[in-house]
Amino acid sequence: MSSLPSDLEIARAARIRPIGEIAAAAGINPDALEQYGRYKAKIDPARLAAPAPHGKVVLVSAMSPTPAGEGKSTTTVGLADSLARAGHKVMIALREPSLGPVLGMKGGATGGGYSQVLPMDEINLHFTGDFHAITSANNALMALVDNHIYQGNALNIDPRRMTFKRVLDMNDRALREVVIGLGGPTQGVPRQDGFDITVASEIMAVFCLATDLADLRSRLGRMTFGYTYDRTPVTVADLGVEGALTLLLKEAVKPNLVQTIAGTPALVHGGPFANIAHGCNSLIATQTARRLADIVVTEAGFGADLGAEKFMDIKARYGGIAPSAVVVVATVRALKMQGGVAKDQLGRPDMAALEAGVANLRRHIHNVEKFGVTPVVAINRFSADVPEELDWLLAWCAAEGVRAAVADVWGRGGGGDGGDELAALVAQAVEAPSNFRHLYPLELSVEEKIRTIAQEIYGADGVDFSVPALKRLADIERNGWGSLPVCMAKTQYSFTDDASRLGAPKGFTIHVRELLPKTGAGFIVALTGAVMTMPGLPAVPAALRMDVDADGNPVGLT
Repeated sequence: MSSLPSDLEIARAARIRPIGEIAAAAGINPDALEQYGRYKAKIDPARLAAPAPHGKVVLVSAMSPTPAGEGKSTTTVGLADSLARAGHKVMIALREPSLGPVLGMKGGATGGGYSQVLPMDEINLHFTGDFHAITSANNALMALVDNHIYQGNALNIDPRRMTFKRVLDMNDRALREVVIGLGGPTQGVPRQDGFDITVASEIMAVFCLATDLADLRSRLGRMTFGYTYDRTPVTVADLGVEGALTLLLKEAVKPNLVQTIAGTPALVHGGPFANIAHGCNSLIATQTARRLADIVVTEAGFGADLGAEKFMDIKARYGGIAPSAVVVVATVRALKMQGGVAKDQLGRPDMAALEAGVANLRRHIHNVEKFGVTPVVAINRFSADVPEELDWLLAWCAAEGVRAAVADVWGRGGGGDGGDELAALVAQAVEAPSNFRHLYPLELSVEEKIRTIAQEIYGADGVDFSVPALKRLADIERNGWGSLPVCMAKTQYSFTDDASRLGAPKGFTIHVRELLPKTGAGFIVALTGAVMTMPGLPAVPAALRMDVDADGNPVGLT
């Protein structure tokens, strides 16, 4: 594997088919297809001749990851390609990449090696402009809010109690806290403000949970952006601009169709982070894929404690989706890190660390089972893995009674056989009886929902609420939002809210510092620990390796 070319070189060398051919093979009628060049298109679900959603959903999640990620997207693509090779009618549903991680530390989100969606460079850089539309809608709202205040403030909005921020699709720590409106009376009303990254915006969440254009408009109108001086919530509908925001998003809300190296159709649409938002691609894209395929392979961000829990308790609840199987991606390197090995030593064989690290994987597997869904472990193979480590991990899974397979989809995907064994296990799991259930009923209070997640999924002893969070709990109940599900904002590296506590720790408390009602998206965000809604760039950003060659081709994208 070490002699293989880079992801970008593999993507550029791949034979990519005109998107019209991919659409026709997937059963998408021409009236529903809107092409963006030769290799990308949007689908208008309202024009699809396909029947109501029926396809079974396979969710790809993971154990707690290393900073570089464990290859969920790569596994998703390779698994779908292998299912297609076996004769299943398959479609992929993925999130769109955010420019912050692409230029920062993680890189792109189109898979890797021979299990990629194409065109890789265009998907990672701007794509069809969806994120720009979401950013524009968010910032248009805030411009309209501040203009309303400047023009007399008929709604009596308290600038000190604004809950919405401006956004940018970039990691930029310098924008976390800003002051706007400086420069005199004609420049607006001064107030403290800040920026979130676009993927943390409530408009992104609304975009990804809306069922159609009408529902999108309704959800946008229900968003609470602040409070009046007498502490009454103020919504977008109160301001009367939900129509304008819907107008800015009317094309973006249509799912994007692309393809894998092997020609499997993929819908790439929406992109909330899973450590600060709900971490799933758009519901519209998933339901569209279910109308077109018998099996839909989708993914949820970071570990199963974050993305998978939110898929089950938020997305599946609003979409009426019951996943048929969950794939938990594990890697030897992540297990070693959870077993105490330093990040720069993960490439070295270390059976003791591997054995120590499986406690993390075990907890993720048991968490998936709490939702009544069959877990399948995909051991994503990396070039540094040695046979003894892989064999030991397979034997451990067998002893735990869990289906597992080594997936070499990075090196032997793209129509190869690297994911065939995994695909066979997933196909069996999809056909097996399941009893999907949510972790908690909506009738529980917000405080009880948070405690349930912390204790049942994270393994915490309890939850500590800050004084501001306790005040917000009272506001949530008083305003009638107590029946909403909860979206935990937490570090992805640990079951705790402390990124340094690895493995499967016990004897800890989750600290909730603030609660943010997202009344349009329909959930309450619980901010824990030091998690940020506007990330920063690392000491050596990936952008330093990026360029274009003399012909305008990208260089250094990963």
